[in-house]
Amino acid sequence: MVPATRQVARKYAGLSLPETKKLLHSKIHEERLCAILILIEKYRKADDGLKEDIYNFCLTNTRFINNWDLIDLSAPHIIGDFLRDKSKVKLYQLAKSKRLWERRISILATFNFIYRGRPEETLKIAKLLLDDKHDLIHKAVGWMLREVGKRCSQKTLEDFLLPRYKNMPRTMLRYAIERLPPTTRNAYKQGKV
Repeated sequence: MVPATRQVARKYAGLSLPETKKLLHSKIHEERLCAILILIEKYRKADDGLKEDIYNFCLTNTRFINNWDLIDLSAPHIIGDFLRDKSKVKLYQLAKSKRLWERRISILATFNFIYRGRPEETLKIAKLLLDDKHDLIHKAVGWMLREVGKRCSQKTLEDFLLPRYKNMPRTMLRYAIERLPPTTRNAYKQGKV
């Protein structure tokens, strides 16, 4: 279904933001997905002014970007990309939000920085989200930590984990250590690092 939705999004990438907003506000998930894909397509081709408009549009409509797939697709490519060379204050505000989806946006946006070998923001936001109660945040933080180890360095990942792993949610830890060597992974699981 996503490939077909991507085709529709490419075809209608010229929709205005008000028209895209109608799709994003739909009760039908696939229509919201199509809106997100349109926004990503528009953002890729946009000049700096339109990129800022799309970034602001996403932030003012976070309550409609309300599923993990919508966030995982859009946050790195729009929010993260826009903030790449700007202040990251907005990410910290999102990380402290009462809304689950805004907290997930905050950590997933940092995937854009990890791609570029810059894990600092990921680690700071992961630290803020360590005590989060929601499993979808545990998975997202663990995934981003795993990517830090994979794309930046295992040492950076382990420097983050060592003082924290015993108190991390198990799901978060399991995701974070997934790509470590088996003996290292087992040591973390058994609390014997």
